[in-house]
Amino acid sequence: MSKITDFFLGNISNEKHRKAIIWLWRLVFLAPVLFILFWVGLSFTDLPSVTELENPKNNEASRILAADGSVLGRYYLENRVMVDYSELGPNIENALISTEDERYKDHSGIDFRALGRAIVKTGIMGNKASGGGSTVTQQLAKLLFTDGGEGSKNIIERIFQKFQEMYIAVRLERKYTKGEIMAMYLNRYDFINGAQGIRAASENYFGGKKPHELDVHEAATLVGMLKNSSLYNPLRNPEGVTNRRNQVFAQMMRNGHLTQTEFDSLKVMPLGIKYSNQKHDDGMAPYFRQVLKEEAKKILAQKRYYKSSGERYNVDLDGLTLYTTINPHLQRHAEEAALKHMKKLQGEFFRHWRNEDPWTYESPTSETEISLEYRTESLQRDIRNSDRYQKLRSSILAPAIRKVNEQIDFTFHRDDREIDRMIREEKDGGVFTDLIRRKLISRNLANDHKKVMKHETFGQLKAAWNKLQERVDKDFNEEVKMRVFTYDRPSMETDTMMTPLDSVRYHKMILQIGSMSVEPTTGYVRTWVGGTNFKWFQFDHVTTKRQVGSTFKPLVYATSVDLRGISPCFEVLDQPITIAPGDGSFYLQKPWTPRNANDDYSGNFMNLYHGLKNSVNTVSAYLMQELGSTEPVRTLAANMGIPKDEVPDAPSIALGSVDLTVQQMTGAYTTFGNNGIFNKPVFLTRIEDRTGRVIYKYVPEERRAISPAANFVMVRMLQQASVGALGGVQGPVGGKTGTTNDQTDGWYMGLTPELVVGTWVGGDNRWLRFRSLSYGSGAHMAKPFFREFVRQSQKDEKVAWNTKRDFYRPRGDLGIELDCEAYSSGDNDDVLEDRDSTFMLPDDPFGGGGINNNPDF
Repeated sequence: MSKITDFFLGNISNEKHRKAIIWLWRLVFLAPVLFILFWVGLSFTDLPSVTELENPKNNEASRILAADGSVLGRYYLENRVMVDYSELGPNIENALISTEDERYKDHSGIDFRALGRAIVKTGIMGNKASGGGSTVTQQLAKLLFTDGGEGSKNIIERIFQKFQEMYIAVRLERKYTKGEIMAMYLNRYDFINGAQGIRAASENYFGGKKPHELDVHEAATLVGMLKNSSLYNPLRNPEGVTNRRNQVFAQMMRNGHLTQTEFDSLKVMPLGIKYSNQKHDDGMAPYFRQVLKEEAKKILAQKRYYKSSGERYNVDLDGLTLYTTINPHLQRHAEEAALKHMKKLQGEFFRHWRNEDPWTYESPTSETEISLEYRTESLQRDIRNSDRYQKLRSSILAPAIRKVNEQIDFTFHRDDREIDRMIREEKDGGVFTDLIRRKLISRNLANDHKKVMKHETFGQLKAAWNKLQERVDKDFNEEVKMRVFTYDRPSMETDTMMTPLDSVRYHKMILQIGSMSVEPTTGYVRTWVGGTNFKWFQFDHVTTKRQVGSTFKPLVYATSVDLRGISPCFEVLDQPITIAPGDGSFYLQKPWTPRNANDDYSGNFMNLYHGLKNSVNTVSAYLMQELGSTEPVRTLAANMGIPKDEVPDAPSIALGSVDLTVQQMTGAYTTFGNNGIFNKPVFLTRIEDRTGRVIYKYVPEERRAISPAANFVMVRMLQQASVGALGGVQGPVGGKTGTTNDQTDGWYMGLTPELVVGTWVGGDNRWLRFRSLSYGSGAHMAKPFFREFVRQSQKDEKVAWNTKRDFYRPRGDLGIELDCEAYSSGDNDDVLEDRDSTFMLPDDPFGGGGINNNPDF
């Protein structure tokens, strides 16, 4: 041992020097051991597993794809869409490597030269301008697994975190290529202002460009933000961003990616920021995207579509791809046609009510008008659901409600219906009894109300309520500057002076539209217009039930044609029809005698062509009477996609006393456009995860609802019914209007071989209506939209509308006469006789079941 000591220490005689050198040599030998032990120990700390390295968690936006593959929109909490390395482009890559990691392609996660420079110049000498020592891979490790450094409270923690990042960086380099690491880093980085990741940043800051489309100065701007996006915010600090961008240019020139001439030219360029933040409700088909999200969530809630880990997919976080059937070209024409038509109609509506108030108007003729009391209550609900009321409620009433809830378990709705009931009960009495009688509340709920009223906190609640009402009365009747919806500006809004009460009433008077088009041979939904303007009116009217009026009559006609072989030339006497108790299988308690519009009866015979075209109620009632039961019509409706239990078991369905959605009615009418075969409408065909694995795939549902011959007869009748007011529409077309009592709802169901288009127009409240049939009919409120939409779509070469295509006609003799001249010359006295005296209606009298959708030529 002494020989070894003499070898290392030589002839050093000074004892202190000898001890110092001994310790120095000990450190030399121990350092590698300690270093190895440190890294081994580090591996046992809270570091990512192999699985986490292979599948780093990112909150990634889900994409909605149209039928042609274009992006309709996204769902997200963070607007992040992952891009591959191949999508970055050379400008991004050169700027990033030149500025952030010059030896990126040479190191294995740690750049020891840069690290040494950082320790000496930055750490020891305090020269912050010399830069840090982290590589791009280390910065990715920091973003993914060490909370971006936010957890570091002191220098010791930060140093330890640096070692963790180096360890993770080395492992990342072993798992991924350089290109993948670069893409992962840029995808993960938050470029602020709603731009998470390089894809959103390039789109938001530079007018929708994709990363590979960025010019050099644009790429340099975004790379410059990587140093500190809050400091180098293009929207708040353009001067600082410009200086930082020019530093990136200098680094690119230093590394041979720019010449001096290019540098001199680029550094004087303006930033060229074209900022736009894509919101959820921006872009095409916002109503559809809202409905689609709920449908996707409903599908993904089924256990068979869960992740392998047993978790549900989240459409806002998991980077899914949703494939839809929407045709973006048709959708654009539908939205433009809706805007054009509804703007014109709204002007007429405001002029129509210029000297009257819909909330107090009483019709001298209507027997079905909504009561004034109900209208007043509805206006109160609208006021209480407004943002202005809710703010006042939070500051005045909410504290008193919380005190009640501390003592009693009782639910208060945001429209304060419970408090209103209790105040009125205390004042007038009998309120709870009336609500129980009308089945609006249960006896148990009434008792819960009374329990609150007896509690000591009720006095405070009542005082707060009275104070709130005083404040509401004052604030809602004072004019203030506000922003309201308007058709008169491209932004669809304007600033004006108005009382909040008038604002509520004004926006309720904006008429709404719900329209959907479906390709009849596939069931693919091609367009979806759910309302007038999604920003201002987010309630979807395609999925809202409204009374369908005469648009239901073709189902009654179709039942008679299919089951009884009735010809459209058969004539019915236009006079009042009565179905009495005991007639057929209607099981009526009192006679039913429907009336024609305006109580107008011609007293003449008219054929079914005329009856359907003019929506003559007596003809529909006659057919229902001859069928002897509602069951055949309800069964046909079920085979055409309308749930049977949603069609009342009452003969009045012959006139359209059925509440259905545009979605249901359009789906039913596709049967007429598809040779009597019903295809269930579909708008979501496939869902894939972020890797492209198929999670869900739609399976078509189809069945025969009407025989081919009867269906063709109905097509011809609908073609006759649509004659007029369709100028400019080319090719075969059919349709049926619908108008409900008091002109509350206007419908038009348009039929072509290419598309079936269902449209409803009306007010959100049923008393918001035209008071005359000339304005309030389906022919005026809904049909013009169909004409404009189809006409513009047919002109668009990108739509490729085949105007020469015709409805399918079965080969041979139909067995039903369509030519009324030939019909009148024959013997047709028995057209309403049952074809089989032993006729029994099965559950599916039309021979359902899956069949080939293509006509058998």
